[in-house]
Amino acid sequence: MERSLTIKLKGRVALVTGGGKGLGRAISLAFAREGADVAMAARTKSPLEETAKEIREMGRRAYPFVADISDEDQVNEFVSSAVSYLGRIDILVNNTGIAGPTVPVVNLAMEDWDRVLAVNLTGAYLCAKAALKHMIKNKSGNILNISSTAGIKGLWRRAPYVVSKSGILGLTKTLALEVGVHGIRVNAICPGPVEGERMDRVFRERAKAMGISPDMARKRAMDEAALRRLVSPEEVARTAVFLASSDSEGITGQVIRVDAGLD
Repeated sequence: MERSLTIKLKGRVALVTGGGKGLGRAISLAFAREGADVAMAARTKSPLEETAKEIREMGRRAYPFVADISDEDQVNEFVSSAVSYLGRIDILVNNTGIAGPTVPVVNLAMEDWDRVLAVNLTGAYLCAKAALKHMIKNKSGNILNISSTAGIKGLWRRAPYVVSKSGILGLTKTLALEVGVHGIRVNAICPGPVEGERMDRVFRERAKAMGISPDMARKRAMDEAALRRLVSPEEVARTAVFLASSDSEGITGQVIRVDAGLD
């Protein structure tokens, strides 16, 4: 049955990193359906353009921007040009993230450690820093940081990813304390394993490291969840809509799990 929609984000402007694929795409489209104009940043142009086309077909404005969000100059250019094009920033979704390698710490290359933290954690800090300059001026805003249940419970042989996602939770709680006085809310979403190409790739790497099949790696992940399944990008996106809307106006500094009931 088709889900009926109210216009929860009418007139809002959202910036979504990693907006071309996966969770970022689902969040960008969900925001547009709820009336928001959306600026999206990612390193690859074609997925951004495809998502932007779908947003425009809904009658909303879209601003795709190619950037590496671990680079401060590129982040600042993305935020300033998005504000110039769309007029303001109401919502920032720090979604960009990379999975990193599946290796034990003793075999982990320094460049892999640095790259995962640069994209997943430093990128979120840089985007928040740039966006907050506008939000504080407007005395209003909403930041959503996409973390992971891995940041709460850990993952086997995934140290850089886990550390980066744990750091996102600390950043969320600290920012909420700092900017609440300006009318700005900051929350985090912790998805469990999410259906899609990225999770399929993780299962393949995990299976190789464990000497099992990718299907078995998937089954083990599903068996850990109370609902015995993975979550969909759309389920995470609907949670993002809730946290970005006035429905959650009393919620800040919180970590919301969307994980099908992982222990």
